[in-house]
Amino acid sequence: MTTTDIDLEALRRDLQYVKDKIEIRDLIHTQARGHDRHDVSLMTSVYTDDGVDEHGPTVKAAADYGDWANAAHSAAFDQHSHNITTHSCEIDGDVAHSESYVIVQARRGNALIMMGGRYIDRLERRDGTWKIALRRCTVEWTLQGDGSALKSGNFTGFIKGSWDTNDVSYARPLTQDDTNIERW
Repeated sequence: MTTTDIDLEALRRDLQYVKDKIEIRDLIHTQARGHDRHDVSLMTSVYTDDGVDEHGPTVKAAADYGDWANAAHSAAFDQHSHNITTHSCEIDGDVAHSESYVIVQARRGNALIMMGGRYIDRLERRDGTWKIALRRCTVEWTLQGDGSALKSGNFTGFIKGSWDTNDVSYARPLTQDDTNIERW
């Protein structure tokens, strides 16, 4: 084996590592987007067929998780946004363990609620594709405040997000067509 062959092999390994980390991070983001759009397909697409999600006392099979999450979120909030912040990931062959910090901003009537926690995931690469095999959630802190400012004139005309595929983020191509768009 030549020096060039060794260098190319190291480059291939490094590139695969970077590719794996990006694919894993994209899964975490896809799942968060699925939550915020109430898109069951997006939410469940990130899990293995036998995947499990543990949200506190509730443990759901991947196939059942999206419907449960939408019902739980709808019962508690009028709107929410899951933001993934710090993300770390350890990859060992076809198994990875990741920790992703999440800050959730939510609104219920005039109340604004913030929560911080973490998603602790075991991911597996099966048939060349990374998926979440097990997710365990933590809640570390909460904060509540007054959200009545959203109904003030300061936000009049801003687009409201929606919990379905009518949300502006699904528009392809993105245009200024306001069909199915709700504003403050």
